[in-house]
Amino acid sequence: LQKILILLQVTLSVVVGKTLMVLFPNAMKRYILKMGEKSRMNRNPKFSYENWGPTFFSFKYLQFVLKVKWKRLEDEACEGQPAPNTQVVTLGGEVCHLLDFIKDNRPLILNFGSCT
Repeated sequence: LQKILILLQVTLSVVVGKTLMVLFPNAMKRYILKMGEKSRMNRNPKFSYENWGPTFFSFKYLQFVLKVKWKRLEDEACEGQPAPNTQVVTLGGEVCHLLDFIKDNRPLILNFGSCT
């Protein structure tokens, strides 16, 4: 039931977004660029709006957002419950699961940080 509700929500969002892009392209460009500022995407000199802006509200966009939102349904962590075995990508590009890094009885410590 949750997946169906997410499907309806994301599909409606994409249809409305695509319609607004057709009817008001300049206003939507400003809106998307403002979203890019919040995520700092605009700071990357290798990307311009023409590269990624038109992909918003496309069918591939719909598929990607659905995949991410559906995956997040499985990754709920609750106090006192086992940790979710979330997919992670190693620095070498290999896809594995978080709990694959547990060794013997040693605790698994996650260190989150930023290189920027």
